[in-house]
Amino acid sequence: MKPLKALNRPPTVLLLLFLALTSSIVILAIQSTFFSGAGKNGVTSRDISDLFAFQNKIQQCVATKGLGLTAHVIDHCKLVLKFPKDTNSTWYNVQFKRYEPLEYPFDVCETILLWEQYRNMTTILTREYLDARPNGWLEYAAQRISQLGAKKCYNKSLCEEHLNLILPSRPPFYSRQFRTCAVVGNSGDLLKTEFGQEIDAHDAVIRENEAPVNEKYAKYVGLKRDFRLVVRGVAANMVSVVNGSADEVLIIKSMIHRDFNAMIKGLPNPVYLFQGIVLRRGAKGTGMKSIELALSMCDIVDIYGFTVDPSYTEWTRYFSAPKKGHNPLQGRAYYQLLECLGVIRIHSPTRANRKQDWSDVPSREMINHAHAAAYHLKRAQTGQMDSDFGPFRSCKVWGSVVSDKGPFSGSPDMSQTRKKSNYSKWEVLPFERLRKESQEHYIEMGGVSLYKMDGNKLDDLVCVRHDPRGWTQA
Repeated sequence: MKPLKALNRPPTVLLLLFLALTSSIVILAIQSTFFSGAGKNGVTSRDISDLFAFQNKIQQCVATKGLGLTAHVIDHCKLVLKFPKDTNSTWYNVQFKRYEPLEYPFDVCETILLWEQYRNMTTILTREYLDARPNGWLEYAAQRISQLGAKKCYNKSLCEEHLNLILPSRPPFYSRQFRTCAVVGNSGDLLKTEFGQEIDAHDAVIRENEAPVNEKYAKYVGLKRDFRLVVRGVAANMVSVVNGSADEVLIIKSMIHRDFNAMIKGLPNPVYLFQGIVLRRGAKGTGMKSIELALSMCDIVDIYGFTVDPSYTEWTRYFSAPKKGHNPLQGRAYYQLLECLGVIRIHSPTRANRKQDWSDVPSREMINHAHAAAYHLKRAQTGQMDSDFGPFRSCKVWGSVVSDKGPFSGSPDMSQTRKKSNYSKWEVLPFERLRKESQEHYIEMGGVSLYKMDGNKLDDLVCVRHDPRGWTQA
């Protein structure tokens, strides 16, 4: 029998060589199709080359920083992130009646376009957005008010009464306003490493829901409080959540409830409504929204407490018993992709004893080249090769603001509280007090505010022009 097996090996080897050669020819044919059609579809050979180079860099980054994950490149845009086969998939999806898979496909071109877009956007709901958006007051405003009793705001005055307390006239925060931001999740893994001082060293800290900030947990999560993104259920207890901290900005993730108004009027804390729409992506929950908020204000976004370790077995919290959460494996894969796209930097106990080296993440120059190539490809696919409007190419709706001196959020009966409040710290912040990078970006954008409209669509932005005469002050 042994001689027979030996005789069978050469044909098997030849077959494998033949299949490998065939695959190479197919890949070359695909690339040739792109290259030869560059003049016709607006995509150049340099674009495809830049995207493949970007994919290779992401693959290397995941190999180094992925904590067991590996990236498998499919083509210039698509890749698959895989967990080791022995990974314990503990999350059972009741809807699909299966445990989480160990492989996740991603479109890098779509992902980089989406997240680079967030760097230029505002994520706070404003009056100018509702004014500019088609049927903004009639249809969209009603979606953000709980217990309205109607699906549309047929009575605009009634809807304004609900929203005025959390509705600034224009964006209270600017792109690149902060250099570094820490987004602190609630994972029990935070108790494994003393990140407190490191977190507090950031220019701004964003926390989630009811996570406590006190001396008991200070060495693990820090004491600095700048922003807190909360779901509606937590917002119902906003007085106890802020716990006397007047500096912390509260941002309600979902809807404003009519019963919240009395609490808001009694708080010196600024309270706003998150503008973002639920996106169907690879990670869910308040943590994802906190990253969107951070990226719209910060150059560098560091995340802590997002349970990205391979030893993860349950949805733990650093201040309470375990709680049911969101698809941990899928979320971890997506966060890893975002890190290797240069969107975030992950900090975890597994990495705590290692020197944090970001040289394996693509450089800003490489990211810019890949972003431009992905845009050219997207434009060719949609038949818009001849149109390019820079940062405003995705603006479908335009609005204008004659004066930037509109009233800041609130109502007259808040006057006594307002005197001690921190609304003015943001809403009437002099333009000259912004960091240089933020001023330059605002001027480069021509004083235009960009807002997401709906869903995952990259081409649905509402853009609002501000009076240039108002640039020197807010």
